[in-house]
Amino acid sequence: MTTIVLGSGIAGISAGYHLQKQGEQVVIYERDNDWGGLCGNFTIKGFRFDKFVHFTFAPDEYTRNIFEESSPTYSHPSISYNYYNGYWLKHPAQNNLAPLPTEEKVAIIKDFINRKHTPVDAIKNYEEWLRVQYGDYFAENFPFKYTRKYWGVEAKDLETRWVGNRMHSPDLEEVLRGAFEIQDKNFYYTNYMKYPKKGGFRSILNKCREGLDIRFNKEVVRINTTEKLVEFADGTKAGYSRLISSLPLPEIIKMLNKVPENVQKAAFNLQHTSGYMVSLGFNKPDIAKHLWFYIYDEDILPARVYSPNLKSSDNVPEGCSSLQAEIFFANKGGADITTTGVSACGWKVPSAEEVLRNTTTKLIEMKLFKEEEIVVKDIRFEKYANVIFDKDIYKNRQIVLEYLKGIGIESIGRFGKWEYMWTHQAFESGILESSLV
Repeated sequence: MTTIVLGSGIAGISAGYHLQKQGEQVVIYERDNDWGGLCGNFTIKGFRFDKFVHFTFAPDEYTRNIFEESSPTYSHPSISYNYYNGYWLKHPAQNNLAPLPTEEKVAIIKDFINRKHTPVDAIKNYEEWLRVQYGDYFAENFPFKYTRKYWGVEAKDLETRWVGNRMHSPDLEEVLRGAFEIQDKNFYYTNYMKYPKKGGFRSILNKCREGLDIRFNKEVVRINTTEKLVEFADGTKAGYSRLISSLPLPEIIKMLNKVPENVQKAAFNLQHTSGYMVSLGFNKPDIAKHLWFYIYDEDILPARVYSPNLKSSDNVPEGCSSLQAEIFFANKGGADITTTGVSACGWKVPSAEEVLRNTTTKLIEMKLFKEEEIVVKDIRFEKYANVIFDKDIYKNRQIVLEYLKGIGIESIGRFGKWEYMWTHQAFESGILESSLV
């Protein structure tokens, strides 16, 4: 019989490619009318926008080669910026303080020197980790604010294993040098970010996409693991010998019958962010000044903004430029926050109209562009954006994944594994143990 893969995002495409390469008969079922998942894109009046910001910096040679064979890429230096109270600071802000007023730099450096030196294994949560790394003033005015904007929760509600090398921890010399001069050195966790020259980010999967049997507009509503049947919203069914899913864990649990109560509870308590994408196209070529930047001001809703045209000129019509802003909110149990107005975690969620108005108004106030320069203005919503690493994530995730494994469902991808995955990691999660590379 057939191996069924649920979802045609990067993990699902990878699984289909590698299993088919091995000789298995594979069919991929996709809810939407196109492939790519969060790596997909959309085009408006010749302006192409990815679904949230994407780059790749795959360290593994096999994965790198697959991506390059699929589409030649640009290699961008990992240079980004931060917007804070009207000042532009090179990223990471903690050791690029030079543009700030003297009083604020003194407060940051003073607290950095006097910060607690708690052993890593004694740190209880992300708030404490931030205070230990950077001191109270910087922690409270930079990452605390960004945590609320990006993760939708307070720093104290997050654990710390996800951090890894994602955040630079400078020594005193780095902080002092960065307070007096603009530094050329790159302190980001990778020196480059790659992006396809043509076709948007999903083009890195072109080689894997070729020859795959992907069936679109097939929304899964029920899975019968006893009879090995997948049922779809259109009333059709498909049998399988092997079932591989990239669907979010809270969603797939809802599709199963007679799920134990502890598993249902664990799935509901898995937290994630949902997000709006505000996409803007301009009639001038030079609107975008930075490849991407972060915003700490909490009255400005976007957490992060990037430029599709700086990633590749193929993303805009000739003589134009573009920006896309990302706005995130906490969620739990896969709640539909677009209809309730309040996330399952209790955070009030502004309407799409409010988000679009705030984003355009605030970015204009930041002097990034003028209203009359906008030729495309669009807002879209994604239910699943990022996994939230609350204190119970590992316990709840293990309960759900062990249950799925026990009934013969293999999980892959960011939301199938419920992990903080970069692009190459999501791709590699689709290279299953029984696949041949």
